[in-house]
Amino acid sequence: MNPPKNRENSITRYYIAEENLVGSVKERKADYDLMAAVMICLGKEGDSGTDLLKLLNVLLSTETGSQDKCQILEEDFHIKMTLALESEVSLMCNLSKGVEEKGIQKGIDKGITAMILTLKELQISSDVILKQICEKFGLTEETAETYLKEIC
Repeated sequence: MNPPKNRENSITRYYIAEENLVGSVKERKADYDLMAAVMICLGKEGDSGTDLLKLLNVLLSTETGSQDKCQILEEDFHIKMTLALESEVSLMCNLSKGVEEKGIQKGIDKGITAMILTLKELQISSDVILKQICEKFGLTEETAETYLKEIC
């Protein structure tokens, strides 16, 4: 989603090819060319260049909401929005938001853990640690106690 500038708005296919280094064996392509990888590197929506990249930029954008995506798909790509398709677009948007929220929570958990471990190393009492993590992270005392019990 965030490739280096020189890879933005590109689609590259990598595949297995036959190359005889010694000898001249000829194998059927179907016997060895069993795998391919396609690398799709998106860039800014306006700079896409091709309709396929523009479409993927719209669908995979984390900044554009599902209603806006549906409107763009209908107006710019002439894709008729059915209830089923709208539902799929909405599901896809919610999935990315869920992944983002899970990542944020992991970061918060690591921050709380680091803070507790640091305060423990400084030999700060559990009561003070509890108060500190409640204040710094806006946690209830029960939630803070859960973190403290997990780490200690």
